[in-house]
Amino acid sequence: MAFLQVQGKNILCRAILFDKDGTLLDFLQLWGPWAESMLMQMQVWMRERDASFTVELEHVLGTVHDSEGYLSGYDVQGPLAIATVDECNGWLAGQLYAAGTPWNEAITTIRRFSSIAMKSVRARKSAEPMPGLLDLLQRCKEAGIQLAVVTSDSTSAAEAHLDWMGIRSFFSTIVGCDRVSRGKPDGESFLLACRELSVPPHEAVVIGDSNGDMQMGRHAGAAYSLGYCPELNQGAHLHDADVVLRHYDELSVLL
Repeated sequence: MAFLQVQGKNILCRAILFDKDGTLLDFLQLWGPWAESMLMQMQVWMRERDASFTVELEHVLGTVHDSEGYLSGYDVQGPLAIATVDECNGWLAGQLYAAGTPWNEAITTIRRFSSIAMKSVRARKSAEPMPGLLDLLQRCKEAGIQLAVVTSDSTSAAEAHLDWMGIRSFFSTIVGCDRVSRGKPDGESFLLACRELSVPPHEAVVIGDSNGDMQMGRHAGAAYSLGYCPELNQGAHLHDADVVLRHYDELSVLL
């Protein structure tokens, strides 16, 4: 029997269910190029039609830009950080529709833009494990703690990103948004992963960087919901977390 020790508390833990983007890997490193490509393509499209967004550029996807206009950060509670790709595409198509384009043309255009942007993501393969993650995964494996990924990304994309990082073999199952009817913050994804691991929800821990991950854990009856936020001056959005981690070194695995 294994326990996770965090901030002096021992938690019975047979499984850990990780979010992917921003939890296993650096979010901006992977999705920044996609967001930049989408915004650039849409800006060109808008200029050609003498149209404009219905909101400021920063609010189109929830991005932060430096003085020269380059993407430098993102809103942890915005669509880029939380929504599925399909949800983002629907929101972006709404911008084109508001600019006077029929919906069928708007969604077709956005899907084409997204396909181009995704090619850039796949070509870069910019996915690196978060600091301390590999050591934690290895310690969990040695202790017999099962691991899963529960993500708002598609299952196939998650598989690819884990392969890029060389950590796919650590995870027994992956539950993407395409495998459930109700995504985060609903508990369906968590419960499906627990069933596939043959672990009761009250003996599984969730780790994620969004409050939607924390709410998912609460709704599903998780043993503990651990928020992950490396930035010292951030983390207030994780108000449903039992504990907020700054580094994976804060977690000990005990037998």
